[in-house]
Amino acid sequence: MDISVVIPLYNEEESLPELCSWIKRVMDQQGFSYEIVLVDDGSSDGSWEVIKGLQVSDDNIRGIKFRRNYGKSAALNKGFESAVGDVVITMDADLQDSPDEIPELYRMISQDGFDLVSGWKKKRYDSKLAKNLPSKIYNAATRKMSGVKLHDMNCGLKAYRREVVKSIEVYGEMHRYIPVIAKWAGFKNIGEKVVSHQKRKYGVTKFGWERFINGFLDLISIMFVSKFGKKPMHLFGALGSLLFLIGFIIAAYLAYAKFFLAGYKMTERPLFYFGLLSMILGTQLFLAGFLGELVSRSSSDRNHYLVEEEI
Repeated sequence: MDISVVIPLYNEEESLPELCSWIKRVMDQQGFSYEIVLVDDGSSDGSWEVIKGLQVSDDNIRGIKFRRNYGKSAALNKGFESAVGDVVITMDADLQDSPDEIPELYRMISQDGFDLVSGWKKKRYDSKLAKNLPSKIYNAATRKMSGVKLHDMNCGLKAYRREVVKSIEVYGEMHRYIPVIAKWAGFKNIGEKVVSHQKRKYGVTKFGWERFINGFLDLISIMFVSKFGKKPMHLFGALGSLLFLIGFIIAAYLAYAKFFLAGYKMTERPLFYFGLLSMILGTQLFLAGFLGELVSRSSSDRNHYLVEEEI
């Protein structure tokens, strides 16, 4: 199969018929073999009934329904597990992503050799205060910390080689950082394409201001896990050893002063408590790294590495 279109959704019953019809029109015009995987993330409206109706009339449509709302990352991960196309394309269900972009995204993956192509909504129709400005700040911080040079990291319209989506796991709220996850999994040929952005036609946005706070915390988590997930001792052990060494030097200096400098009272000096605190924190960090190393070595995926080619 050429293309799997994975669409996570939550309470989008009004837009689904129009979206699926639009995708079908594009696919038929280009002669693609395809499937549309609609993942209902526990919608409370009639989205699932709409999906069942669409599936009856179109064999290219498949539906997956969660028992409750787990979040966009869980919906994408389930869609990735289910997808069988050579190229997997994700888009939002609110009609703000245009299916007309699919042929060029497919070409960039299948012919230009990209592992992942992310859309860039250069011209947006969202509120400047609520989305545009925070998104620019968030994307700039992500580019700086991750080294992935994308203008719109969180754009829902993306295309992947099948090997990419089968090799990564998306959980929590990590859908914002799929390009970063893919990079750390070894897929470094990441491209970008300017895509059109539509005004929301039905319903209201499902995301609030808290997504920017959660997004920053998730970025810190993924940077730590990707760099030190299999070697926690390299971080905690190094920091712990450094702090303990600083505390030990302070303690040695104060001990020397007590014995060789007349009238010197070691415990009355603030430096004594800084040195003691440094040694305690250093010991705790070192032990945290040691315990993390034990957990990492007993993990079932401790030797899980992605092999690109074998002859």
